Amino acid sequence: MKNSNSVKNNSWSGVVLGEPASKANSRRLVSFGGKPRFIKSSKALSYSEAFKMQVPVLPELLDEDLFFSAKIYYASRRPDLDESLILDLLQERIYINDRQVKCRFVLHGIDKDNPRAEIFICSLEEFKAQFKDKLSVFWDDEHR
Repeated sequence: MKNSNSVKNNSWSGVVLGEPASKANSRRLVSFGGKPRFIKSSKALSYSEAFKMQVPVLPELLDEDLFFSAKIYYASRRPDLDESLILDLLQERIYINDRQVKCRFVLHGIDKDNPRAEIFICSLEEFKAQFKDKLSVFWDDEHR
């Protein structure tokens, strides 16, 4: 499968090959100078390097509130669905900070031969405009 990235009107989409590590389970305890430290697991470090080679740094990072969607294909059912490492790695590449992500939709998929993440990001306002009628209960200020 060929990797693809696309930028259009304050949105970005791309396919990142490889299986992301769960952020919650991706830390290991090591000792530096006799002091314990937590660092990323070798799987998380390897995925991070592969991710950086596949995802460009946009000339202008997205700077508004964002909607994030992804279908993460794992090689098996074993890993937890966890997009947090992907969100972290998109910082300073596609958007400024993952705190901009105000709405998420994430699916778990299985593809033992081709684990990957298919990602779409757009402005939250664009997402709201497209789904205003179907999801109005979430955006209606009267319900807050």
